[in-house]
Parts: sequence; structure tokens; C-alpha cells
Amino acid sequence: MKLADLVTPALVVDAEALDRNLRSMAEALPGARLRPHVKAHKCSALARRQSELGHRSFTCATIREMEGLAAAGLGDDLLLANEVLDARRLGALSRAGARVTVAVDSVETVKAAAAGGVGEVLVDVNVGLPRCGCPPERAGEIAEVARSHDLSVRGVMGYEGHLMLQENRVERAEGTAKAMALLERAHLEVGGEIVSAGGTGTYDLNQAATEIQAGSYALMDTAYAKLGLPFRPALSILATVISRAQAHVVADCGLKALGMDHGNPGIDAGKVWFCSDEHLTYAAETPPRLGDRIRVWPAHVDPTVAYHEAIHLVSGDDVLESWSVDLRGW
Repeated sequence: MKLADLVTPALVVDAEALDRNLRSMAEALPGARLRPHVKAHKCSALARRQSELGHRSFTCATIREMEGLAAAGLGDDLLLANEVLDARRLGALSRAGARVTVAVDSVETVKAAAAGGVGEVLVDVNVGLPRCGCPPERAGEIAEVARSHDLSVRGVMGYEGHLMLQENRVERAEGTAKAMALLERAHLEVGGEIVSAGGTGTYDLNQAATEIQAGSYALMDTAYAKLGLPFRPALSILATVISRAQAHVVADCGLKALGMDHGNPGIDAGKVWFCSDEHLTYAAETPPRLGDRIRVWPAHVDPTVAYHEAIHLVSGDDVLESWSVDLRGW
């Protein structure tokens, strides 16, 4: 199959850039130092590539991701880095042979883990991002509640997500150190061998974590590209030019094909004006012809991938493989 054979909009990944990104991270964080976050690509075939480079533990954001990885034979060590109040599906995975750990940040989520049949937990600590996580001073208390319910407490986790896209590296490093000081303080009270934290934006700055939960590094997007990280943009949307006017061009790639929470996507040799449901309107330096194919570079890879059913791995004009985005949904 050739690129010209794909129905647009199509999610395409440059095979060389992907391989380089995966190998660069494997060298920086070998083996268990990296717990790849599959929410970024939602694809068990790509997770298998990560596993082949030595990363046998994975981070997930949904139970569906956990189930999909286990079904693909990648269930050696799965962490649901998210709280749930119904853990029965996780318990079923555990009984089927997967190693399942779930994040807890309250008495209620501890009880849900125990009732659902999950045996291992990490205490989730708020280290500055106002999302999930208990206050650091309550982490020890929650760990004791977990142990009283016969749960094994593997350690702590925290996510300095508020720092991931901080463009000033010095400020990003200082903020990471402050966030991890909170997590280390909680770890002293909780115990366990794991301090799980970090992401693509802080993978080389976070020295406190025993494992880093980076995910976007594999495919990259324009938001992370601003940080000057050693990972190449690998993922783009292949779109077709469907209309032309004197000042602008329209392609068939809109809001329903792109994650837009980090802003407009990028276009080579063009400036995006806006996106609507099924259209991308932009000004081109050299106006293309109707029917020409263009590459659209998303600003946020994670939700972009979740809109699509398949990832097409390409080299030049050749489509090498098509991978199912099989970890979508809940």
C-alpha cells in the first residue's frame, strides 16, 4: 500500500522517527527505569515495540488499556495510574494472571481496590497538579488503611504534570525538584520500593523517581517540540486539499481528527487559521492543487490518536504496516 491509497484523514507515523525515539529513550531510561504510559498511543502493537526494547512494565489511564495490554501478552506489570471506585474488572485481570497495581488516594478507593480483588496499590500523592492525589501528609495514613485491608503497598506515585510543558528548562527543573520533595516526604511515611512519577517533559530532570511514566516521547507533538527534547515528531495526520480560495486553502482534517486542547496544529509551509468539524483552513506559502496530500502536525498527540481506528506506519511513500488503535475507549 502507498500513502496515496489511504483514505484521509489518516493517522500516519514515520517509522524511522518512531524507532529513533524509542531507542533514544531506552538508552536514557533502560529497562524498569521507564514505565511507558500507553495513554499517549493506545496501541498494543506500539507497546510491544517498547517491550522489545526492555520496558516490560506499563502505565495505563483506563481499565480498557489494562485489559488490552493483558490480552496482548503484555501484562507482566500494569499500573492503572488513576483512581477507580469499581475495581472488579481489574480483579478479573489479576485472577487471569496479569500483575495489576492501582492508584489510591482515599479510604474509599482503597476499599474499592480490596473489594474488586486487586492485591497491590500505589498511594497517589498530589505534588502540585490539582487533580487526583492525597495531600502528602495523608499518604502514610492511606497506606496503613490499605495494609489493614490486606493490600500490598508498593510505594507512591505523583505527577508533576503542571510542569511538563514549561518551556524554560531551569524553571521546569526547579519545579520538578519541589514536586519530588513532596513525593519523597510522602514515600518516607508510606514505604515500598516504587517512586513513580515524571513524564516526557521531565524524564531527564526527575532524579527522585525510581521509574518515569513518559508516553508522548514515542510519537511527539508540536507542544512538546517547543521544549527542545531529543525526540523527533513522528506522528502526523495525512489530509487532502479539498478547496482553494484566493487567500486560503481547506483540507479534510478538522476537530474530529485532532486533539485541540493545546492549540492549533501545525502545517509545513503554511499557517493554520482555524479548524472546524471536518475542515482545516490555512494560508499556504505555495498554494497546493486540489487533491494534493499534506501533513498536519497535532499539538497534542494523546487525544489525537484516540480519534482514530488505525495508525499507519510509513516510510517515504510506502505504508509498511497498519496497527489497530486497540486500547481506545473505556
